[in-house]
Amino acid sequence: MANTQVKRLMLLLIVVLGVASVYKYIDYVNKAAAAEGWGASSGAPASNNKYYNNNNEQHLFTNSTGDNSPIRAAMVALVRNSELDGMRATIRQVEDRFNRRFGYPYVFINDEDFSEEFKAGVRAMTKAPVHFGKLPPEHWGLSEHVTEEDVQEALKRNKDRYIYGGSYSYRLMCRYQSGFVHKHPLLKDLDYYWRIEPGVSYFCDIAYDPFRYMRDNRLVYGFTITPMEKADTVETLWETTRKWILQNPDLLPDKSFIRWAVTDSSKYTMCHFWSNFEIVDLSFYRSEAYESYFQHLDRAGGFFYERWGDAPVHSLAAAMLLRKDQLHWFEDIGYHHPGYAHCPNKPDMVSQCVCPRSSDYMYRSVCNRRFGRTEDVVKSRALELAGLPDKAEK
Repeated sequence: MANTQVKRLMLLLIVVLGVASVYKYIDYVNKAAAAEGWGASSGAPASNNKYYNNNNEQHLFTNSTGDNSPIRAAMVALVRNSELDGMRATIRQVEDRFNRRFGYPYVFINDEDFSEEFKAGVRAMTKAPVHFGKLPPEHWGLSEHVTEEDVQEALKRNKDRYIYGGSYSYRLMCRYQSGFVHKHPLLKDLDYYWRIEPGVSYFCDIAYDPFRYMRDNRLVYGFTITPMEKADTVETLWETTRKWILQNPDLLPDKSFIRWAVTDSSKYTMCHFWSNFEIVDLSFYRSEAYESYFQHLDRAGGFFYERWGDAPVHSLAAAMLLRKDQLHWFEDIGYHHPGYAHCPNKPDMVSQCVCPRSSDYMYRSVCNRRFGRTEDVVKSRALELAGLPDKAEK
């Protein structure tokens, strides 16, 4: 009888010690995760389980993390068969830095049929679902509001004025990215997209889910780099935008971030979000206001007669239709596209990155500094800015 009681006491002691060990381990893991995660003051999400995922379960256009709430999102690229090597390099970096932990699908769009070589080449780079689509012919080609003769004349006139000045295909791409990519059938079930491009670099580990961070914080547009546009490429873009604002005051929000894009004297700053990287709530591009704005621009012909890019178009739309708190600089996502590079310089971010020298552009960017100090204005002020003649800042 005594031996039985001793055995029971020993068994109870083992259970108690086991439970204590488990709690001690959990406390250690939590502390380690907090120490190695992003700090709340760093401009990146704090180490909250709902932003992190080690679940490899994959879904078509959905991804569930800690709270089992689906996010319908994908990495999306407009790409040619000839860009296979650059696309494979990008996918490898996206997978290594982020997507191997989350398994978001990839969507590739082309104006031609994808080759079997391209399909096999990108599928070999990821375990995530991959989807290939050809863009609808009505989304690609000349706008009905321009003529072939006038476009060819404009290409000749602008050929030596700036990069892609004489490129017809570049203009088709900019118009498509501005007004049609979000309408592709493969994106119809998506709520968010992350635009990726061939031949870009991602310098930093991304241990959290930017899509979930966007959704949970009610963000609409995310970016990494803010350069200035070349004025010769958008000579009439702001004037055309001003006309749309004045014709559509009912489509403007009560407050907007328009003063980032134009000065108090209504001069276009040329600041824009570099849209080769953007993470976007697609309800923005699908909105009545954005569609109306795009159609207005398309009728003006500037995609072809000048060289209006999707970056300044997206940026002007975001500035006049969104508030500052709906925009987010992903400072912690180090990124390079030929022309500019950004890498974070904060200690808690740098530890997650391997950056080349001279990749501190965003800390020198005039447009980024303007972003930091600019605040929203009310609709009446936005209308005043649109009503002023475009003149030099004194």
